[in-house]
Amino acid sequence: MDFKQLVTASRSIRRFDQSRPVSEEVLCELVDMARLTPSGRNSQPLRYAVCSGPEMCDAIFPLLGWAGYLKDWRGPEPGEQPTGYVVVMLDSDVQDSPGCDHGIAAQTIMLGAAHQGLGGCMVGTVNRRKLAELLELPDNLEILLVLALGVPAEEVILESLPLDGKIEYWRDETGRHHVPKRSLEDILVIRRSR
Repeated sequence: MDFKQLVTASRSIRRFDQSRPVSEEVLCELVDMARLTPSGRNSQPLRYAVCSGPEMCDAIFPLLGWAGYLKDWRGPEPGEQPTGYVVVMLDSDVQDSPGCDHGIAAQTIMLGAAHQGLGGCMVGTVNRRKLAELLELPDNLEILLVLALGVPAEEVILESLPLDGKIEYWRDETGRHHVPKRSLEDILVIRRSR
């Protein structure tokens, strides 16, 4: 698969095959990829927690919010829930702000997951206080994102933004997840060659 195919394959997956767990070893390998990414001023302020196993995953799952545009959907049902998590955190002893480091790291983890046939979702709606208590985090670690990972159990279809301009993703009657994307012509606003 070439790089553009990998980027296209790395979609937000919200339903997983819970019978196929992600190992701690794979999660650590994904974090190791993120460790190698660029960091503003090379300060490397991010820290990570990897969580796997049914008991830990069951404890984390209710602390997350899923798919805000799907108003009638409360998230993955039992059997469709993530089997691994990477919690991305800022170490405030190193720096006050992550800058854009956490976005770079999270996307690198998602691309690495897609390359291994996994899927994931970057979750920003998190009960940070309860998750920090569950993980027994020290005060200097601030939760930025939770990456939910597993073997995909849904199909995601990219399509052109409709004429009405609605950006909301949606599910069809067969459960396929549709994601409208703006065209290159819509987002590439300046082209200059000299």
